[in-house]
Amino acid sequence: MGQVFDKFQGKQWRQKQIRKVTDKVFDHFKTQTGRVNLTFEELYIAVLLVYNDINKHLPGPHFDPPPKDRVREIMEECDINIDGEIDRDEFTKFIQKVTSDTVIVVSQKLIIALMVAPAIALVTKKATEGVPGVGRVVQRLPNAAYASLVTLAVVMFQRSELDIN
Repeated sequence: MGQVFDKFQGKQWRQKQIRKVTDKVFDHFKTQTGRVNLTFEELYIAVLLVYNDINKHLPGPHFDPPPKDRVREIMEECDINIDGEIDRDEFTKFIQKVTSDTVIVVSQKLIIALMVAPAIALVTKKATEGVPGVGRVVQRLPNAAYASLVTLAVVMFQRSELDIN
């Protein structure tokens, strides 16, 4: 099932989103510097911009960019023509490598919040209907509203867990 999802949307969607972000950031530097490649310092600033976008647009925890030494290490891996600079395609591969863990963490949290929580909500609704005092309120709530409330509670719990760490 996962392979089917990957073929229809998962991997292709992720690659498109990463390509949009990398093109936007790469074009920003190209416009500012007039150069077609990124130096190490420009690459590190580009990584900070990409992580800023990730933290603004993706739900879940705040992600810290990798340290400079890790950026240099991955740059050397992605610099195919070994010229000490990164072109557009190398930059896309670089960002895919750097952000792979980030996307996995976000995906796991979204799966929990959007798929598991509603299922658990419906099971717990049946269990709480017999509790005196609470049971009548729970019985009156539509399943969709109850599932939404529990999902919201799970998301808030995930957020509060991040604030504690």
